[in-house]
Amino acid sequence: MSFDRARAIADAVLLEGYVLYPYRASSRKNRFRWAFGVLAPKAWSEASACEPWWMETQCLVEPAGELRIDLRLRFLQIQARRVEVAGPDGAFSPAESLEVDGKLRIPWEEGEVTELPFELRPSADGTWHQELAFSVPGERQEEPVADGSGAVAGRILRERLPVQGRILVEGERVDAERPLWRLRIRVENTTPWTTLDDPRDAALRGACVSSHLLLGASGGAFISVLDAPEWAAAAAKTCRSTRCFPVLAGPPGERDLVLGSPIILYDHPQVAPESPGDLCDACEIDEILTLRTLMLTDEEKRQARATDPRSAAIVDRAEALAPEHWEKLHGALRDLHRAEMVPRQVAPAGLGRGSRVRLRPGSRRTDAQDLLFAGCIATVEAIVEDVDGRTYVAVTLDDDPAADMNRWYGRYHHYELDEVEPLTEAEARTP
Repeated sequence: MSFDRARAIADAVLLEGYVLYPYRASSRKNRFRWAFGVLAPKAWSEASACEPWWMETQCLVEPAGELRIDLRLRFLQIQARRVEVAGPDGAFSPAESLEVDGKLRIPWEEGEVTELPFELRPSADGTWHQELAFSVPGERQEEPVADGSGAVAGRILRERLPVQGRILVEGERVDAERPLWRLRIRVENTTPWTTLDDPRDAALRGACVSSHLLLGASGGAFISVLDAPEWAAAAAKTCRSTRCFPVLAGPPGERDLVLGSPIILYDHPQVAPESPGDLCDACEIDEILTLRTLMLTDEEKRQARATDPRSAAIVDRAEALAPEHWEKLHGALRDLHRAEMVPRQVAPAGLGRGSRVRLRPGSRRTDAQDLLFAGCIATVEAIVEDVDGRTYVAVTLDDDPAADMNRWYGRYHHYELDEVEPLTEAEARTP
C-alpha cells in the first residue's frame, strides 16, 4: 500500500486557493486566504464563531484478517514571512519590500505542509477507542540578505507558532451478519489561545489549515459511503461526516485507501495526466490559466515570483512549457462510451442524415432561442442518444449563414423526435 496517489489528490485539495492568479501578494484576490479545512484554536473559535476548531469523518471498513489502519493527518501550518531593512547603525526595521541586486522580497504568509503519522488498531475485545495527541513545535528563522559586495542590506524573518491537538477514534460494528465497522475519526485543535479578540489573520497562525486525512487499510478494505454495495447501503446512510468527507482514493476497483477531504470529491479521483503541475485553483482550466500566466507583464511576473515559491514555480513552468505539453493541454478525449451524445445505431423511419425537417419545439423547452426557431427548416446531421437512452435529432438550420461551419465543427441543435416534422417530397425539393 502506498499513499503516493492519495497524496497527489490531497495536494491538489491542500493547495486550493493557496495563491490565486495573478499570483501576486498585492492582488485583491489574495487578501483573503485559507478558505478550506481550517481548524482554529478551540478557545478563539468558540469566542469568535468565525472558524471551526474540529472536523470529523465517518467511514466504513470491512476486516479481512488482522485489521490495521495507517492514518496521516495533513495540514498547512502558517509561516509568517517578514521583511526588514538594515539601517546605517546596523539595526533592522520592518519594510514593505526589499530589493537587492534586482531580486524583490516582500512580506507574505507561507504554508508549510505538515504530515503526522498514526496507527489505529482495534483493542483486544474487538472495540475501537483511541485518543491520540499531536504537537507541532514553533520555529523562528532569520535569513540575512546581502548585496554583491557582501554588505547586509536586510533580512527575512520566518516564524511559525506551535500547534497542538488531538485525534479521537471510535468504532462500532454496524452489521450483525458480517464484520463491518463504522469508524469515527474526530480531529480537534486544542492550541492554547488567550487573546480571544484577535482578528482572523492573527488567530490562523495557530490553526491547522487545509486539514485532511489519509487512511490506509491493511487486513481489510474500506466500503464506499457514496456508492456502497446493497448489503452495506443502510450502514453507509448512518455515516455523518462534518467538514471532512471520505472517498475511496485508490485506482478504480481498489479499496485500501481513503481520503478525508474538506472539499467534496467523488470516489477514485485523479489528477488529469495532462496537467503539468498545481495551479492552486482546481476549478480552473489548466490551458486557460497557463496562457493567462504567460500574458502577465514582466513586472507582474517579478512580483509573483517574489510572493511565494509556489507562485514562482507556476510562472517558471508556464514559461518553460514545451510544445508537446501545450498540445496535451489543448484537449483530451476520454470515456467516449459515456459521452453525452452517441450515435443511434438504427435511425427512426423517415429520418436520417441529410433529411430536411421543419422544427416544432415543444412547450417543455425553457430556452427562448429554441422557441425562436419554431417553423424553421433544418437539415438532419445525425440521430443520437443521450446517456439515458433518449433519442434526439441533431440539425443545422438551413438559413443559418454559419451552417457549414457548424457542420464542420459538429455544433448542432438537438430536438426530440416529436419536435421535428419531416418535409414532404414537394417541400424538400423547394430550395
